[in-house]
Amino acid sequence: EAKGPMRYGVCLAHTFVRLPARHLSRPACLGTNKLVVPSLEGFNDMPKTDTHGPNSLSMASEDYLESVYRIMVEQNAFENGIRSVDVAEQLNVSKASVNKAMSTLKEHGMVEQTRYGRVTLTKEGLEYGKDVWHRHRTLRLFLTEELGVDAETADDEACLMEHDLSADTMRRWCEYLERHGVQVE
Repeated sequence: EAKGPMRYGVCLAHTFVRLPARHLSRPACLGTNKLVVPSLEGFNDMPKTDTHGPNSLSMASEDYLESVYRIMVEQNAFENGIRSVDVAEQLNVSKASVNKAMSTLKEHGMVEQTRYGRVTLTKEGLEYGKDVWHRHRTLRLFLTEELGVDAETADDEACLMEHDLSADTMRRWCEYLERHGVQVE
């Protein structure tokens, strides 16, 4: 039995898969081998909770921002930025889809992109991306450790849930886990 808070590292197995052309604006979550997508009819029109107040991004934009953040962590590329092709590879989407997403994220002040394509996060983008990834890991941890959900299902469902919980709910969830000796790193 572990003494003190349990610590869980970052699992970078979370990947995405390309949807049919009509749904390319939002990558779908893919666990080890199972695609999990809610009803695809009206998928892009689904209402989203303002998780970050009036500056909340769409689910698709949050997924791209989370990917940029995760790649920056993996590559320790916070100063030099990352290549947009790395995002395309991680999300299994076209470079054109990534370029469109980066334009949207630039418009929202989340990323900056050099003339030669290196993508860096702004201060706001870094905080937002880190928060989305933290939400994902917290939800996945709760599902696996507290509810006994298998890791693959927990990862898929955490990806779906991370976009729609208020900041207050996430704060309470983290406090709950901490009270039970679980700390998300």
